[in-house]
Amino acid sequence: MDVKHFYYKDSIKTDLSAGLVVFLVAVPLCLGIALASGAPLFSGIIAGIVGGLIVTLFSRSPIGVSGPAAGLAVIVLNAIQDLGAFDIFLLAVVIAGVMQMILGFLKAGIIAYYFPSSVIKGMLAGIGVIIFLKQIPLAFGYKACEEGSLAFETHTGAHENTFSGIAHTFQHIHPGVMIITAISLLIILLWNTGFISKQKWSKIISAPLVVVILGVVLQLVFNGIESLALSADQLVSMPVAASFSEIQTLFTLPDFSQILNPKIWITAAVIAIVASLETLLCVEATDKLDPHKRVTPTSRELVAQGIGNTVSGLIGGLPVTQVIVRSSANVQSGGQNRLSAFTHGVLLVICALAIPNILNMIPLASLAAILLFVGYKLAKPALFKAMYKEGWMQFIPFIVTIIGIVLTDLLTGIGMGMVIAIFYILYSNFKTPYFFHKHADGHYQIDLSEQVTFLNKAGILTSLTKIPKNSKVIIDATRSILIDHDIIEIIEDFKEHAKSEDIHLTVLGLKKTQGFKNQQKVMEEKVV
Repeated sequence: MDVKHFYYKDSIKTDLSAGLVVFLVAVPLCLGIALASGAPLFSGIIAGIVGGLIVTLFSRSPIGVSGPAAGLAVIVLNAIQDLGAFDIFLLAVVIAGVMQMILGFLKAGIIAYYFPSSVIKGMLAGIGVIIFLKQIPLAFGYKACEEGSLAFETHTGAHENTFSGIAHTFQHIHPGVMIITAISLLIILLWNTGFISKQKWSKIISAPLVVVILGVVLQLVFNGIESLALSADQLVSMPVAASFSEIQTLFTLPDFSQILNPKIWITAAVIAIVASLETLLCVEATDKLDPHKRVTPTSRELVAQGIGNTVSGLIGGLPVTQVIVRSSANVQSGGQNRLSAFTHGVLLVICALAIPNILNMIPLASLAAILLFVGYKLAKPALFKAMYKEGWMQFIPFIVTIIGIVLTDLLTGIGMGMVIAIFYILYSNFKTPYFFHKHADGHYQIDLSEQVTFLNKAGILTSLTKIPKNSKVIIDATRSILIDHDIIEIIEDFKEHAKSEDIHLTVLGLKKTQGFKNQQKVMEEKVV
């Protein structure tokens, strides 16, 4: 357990305030993800509590917030159906947690450093766009998809997607919801003006807190007005336990009798891999949002997530990951240290067990207004402009990642962005590791750079085939440190070809199979 830098005295107020905002955002997301996963609703709350309390204590991510992940919803849904029971599935979650801890101890967190920044920034912007789009129906009073869903296609049975849900919104406009949304957005915008943001009291009384309180008051007032009254599906819906014995029934224990079932281990491996990848991506993205630019130890984060998943599975919760929606809400609300994430976990416990009825009075429109602002901050136009100025090599993977996330899901979108980023890397390698010159006197020169790999085979071969008969050619490898064996073979083959074409070839500074310790014989010869 790591309590170092858990909080700083100077940031306690802002951390507590941010924790409240994250809690308000997390409640409907926890419930919605559980619903989309085909699991008991309270399992999402349990996962949120574990992510807030357990993972936060063992993690060193200063502003990351963990909980049930939308990206795992389809996997969980299929796994529960395939295994036949929720308690059997929980055993897979426990085993997945142990696997994650092993990955962390093996230092597998280094994988996160191999994702280019263009894809990570695209992931943040893509999440921002999808958060914004998903809140539009709720802001007008139409529940187009499950709360917490970030997928393009929905599973409500209406065969809707993100865009069709927005289109249908305008056929279901609710006046009362629109009033709450409009007032909520106005409050958030006012709180972010220079005048109010400079007031000391605005640091204590946050805009989201005012939005939620005013939303509850307005919906109570609207109850007496038929045209403005909100329906049950336009409010937060948390399970309510009437007694302590009923609270106990909300927790489910895993079925350890299935420990030898091979399906359990396959499911656990899938959860461990996907949850770890999603966590590492979110860690990378969250660190970029951190105003202090702190770096999270990724392998330590895998251990913390593994502990969290083990505990979550043992008490009936869904799998947990670090979640970009909660983490970004934490940053935008002024969260500085792990105290904010822990606060959100404490509030989940208190409200889930003590005052769920009060939470069920919060309009979804109030939360939609908060998330609309979070989505805008993640995908603000200035980011697109900045990425465009960095050139096509950065901008194209950035845009492809956004489009992929919006039209498919998180991991697919990231995969699409990675493919484009790798293409640009290969293309860059194709161009830069050597320079092909034709001098004024007619002779040709190829200067090899410090590292030349098999990725450059096509480019070098193409350049060599352009050299006409009776030419004079110099291949200069004096600056090279590592040359792939494939490149050596190409040069050796060209030596033979040069003889038949009366090409005068000079090879300078080439070490045979350069970069390999067992053969360091230097060649410097002239072939006529």
